[in-house]
Amino acid sequence: MASVTMKEMLDAGVHFGHQTQRWNPKMKNYVYTDRGGIHIIDLQKTMVRAQKAAEFVKDVAAHGGRLIFVGTKKQAIEPITEAASRCGQYYVTKRWLGGMLTNFETIKASIDQMRKIDKLKESGELNYLTKKERAKVEKEYLKLSEFLNGIRDMKQMPAAMFVVDLPKEHIAVAEAKRLGIPVVAIADTNSDPETIEYPIPGNDDAIRSIKLFTNMIADAYLEGAKMWEEKIRTMSDKQAEVVERVEKSEEATPKKRGAGRGGRSQDKKSEGPSVVKVSKARKLVAAGTADEVEIQAELENQESNDTEEASE
Repeated sequence: MASVTMKEMLDAGVHFGHQTQRWNPKMKNYVYTDRGGIHIIDLQKTMVRAQKAAEFVKDVAAHGGRLIFVGTKKQAIEPITEAASRCGQYYVTKRWLGGMLTNFETIKASIDQMRKIDKLKESGELNYLTKKERAKVEKEYLKLSEFLNGIRDMKQMPAAMFVVDLPKEHIAVAEAKRLGIPVVAIADTNSDPETIEYPIPGNDDAIRSIKLFTNMIADAYLEGAKMWEEKIRTMSDKQAEVVERVEKSEEATPKKRGAGRGGRSQDKKSEGPSVVKVSKARKLVAAGTADEVEIQAELENQESNDTEEASE
């Protein structure tokens, strides 16, 4: 199970909070003490919260859910891009555009525009434009890719969100809350942990601290993704077995029927023509000559009756 140790958190400076005058009173339960005007976070509670967050992310991945990483501050760009790319999930590192989730249809139109420009580049049609038009298109593409490159493959809403710096990403958190998307976040001493479901008390300014938790979330997601792949593989194997059984039964049934019919026809041929019993003539004849025999028998019978009448 993905987790972090006390030593790793101490080395990364996770326990250093903000200045005491900048704190949020709702973080009181996670503050151990203060030194030199800086709050010190209780790492024992951080470990417990981090474990719960990792288990939640693992469960999301184990059920096929998607995750979006959000962190637009300078220190968070590199760790989030690396972690999200490693586990193949969505990410936003430039600026959270208002309505990125709640008004996704508009955002999707911009993504489609970016893909359209990609096709122009691949086909070489961009070279047929004038220099001014080409510069305009490339400028538009650069702007779109900066904001949307991390979500260009997003076709449905993510099942969970991971955030670095809650106060800075309050718009993203508000949109997730509106859509009922659970949020996991690093909650520094200036944050409100009650606005999200899975706060991880810790330093959200130090790059080592950010990298520690983003890697933990990525590892937890990868563990859950393996479980999901195994479920899919098992389901596909079972479906394949069912289909194979059905196909075998369908193939075997006609053969049996055909064999039965063929067997009967072959038996009839081997036995020879069927025999018909003529009651009056009391003769056994082949089925092909049954009508002629019956007529002949009827004539003979008629002649005998005439003879008897003449004798009388």
